[in-house]
Amino acid sequence: MAEAQARIAVIGGTGLYDMPMDNAREAAVSTPYGEPGSPIVIGEVEGTAVAFLARHGPGHRISPSEIPARANIHALKQLGVERVVSVSAVGSLKEEVAPLHLVVPDQLVDRTRLRENTFFGDGMIAHISFADPFCPALSAQLADAAEEDAATHRGGAMVVIEGPAFSTRAESEIYRSWGASIIGMTALPEAKLAREAEMCYATLACVTDYDVWHDVYGTVTVETVIANLGRNAAASQNILRRVIPAIGAERPCGCGDALRNALVTARENAPRETLERLGPIISRYITDTGAS
Repeated sequence: MAEAQARIAVIGGTGLYDMPMDNAREAAVSTPYGEPGSPIVIGEVEGTAVAFLARHGPGHRISPSEIPARANIHALKQLGVERVVSVSAVGSLKEEVAPLHLVVPDQLVDRTRLRENTFFGDGMIAHISFADPFCPALSAQLADAAEEDAATHRGGAMVVIEGPAFSTRAESEIYRSWGASIIGMTALPEAKLAREAEMCYATLACVTDYDVWHDVYGTVTVETVIANLGRNAAASQNILRRVIPAIGAERPCGCGDALRNALVTARENAPRETLERLGPIISRYITDTGAS
């Protein structure tokens, strides 16, 4: 793999479609899974190289189910990214997690059903550990930075639904009964693919509404979400400017070795084309993949 252009990436969600950076330029990256959902822009934040990708594309044209998550993560891997900070708009499932609060979750519940959620298959199998889907070290740094701007909740489970429709009242009450804190549409398969790519992954979840369960605030609407996005985006930009320069080179977690004991298929048993496609992901474990 070529020399890293950026070791930190930000994936912007609804409301965060760009990020002020110095010396910004677009990086031309192609992947076996098609083009990333938006041009990847590389620049500097307080002297630190960062790659930025808008999850929903320019002008918010990509629905949650259509996000090319494999292409996005594969492209970031090719650029040398080791840490991903995801920014997402979410609904709250708890009274104390109010609109305009921030959450740095530590768990996920997958309710999606239409998305490609792994790089593996086609003759090359890996079983990663996903018990703790967010990097604890990166999440802690993100929460520290977030607390300076808004009420911030450390930990909590995020339910990820297929979308693009919001939940029914019955579904929302079920998720609340599970003890989940927030609900969104995009953290999966993104977090799972980042783990397969041995990246640290953390989410700054910006609460815009109370979903559909709250007696006083009524049901979530696009108007409600949009009304709170501007303030959330401004807070997110401030937090990113603080946390990015504070992220050191060392990775005091296990994310960087996620595939060490996960690969099941021996190289000699895997199809050549599969090895080539997985080249940037598995190159440190399997040599001579044919990938450049």
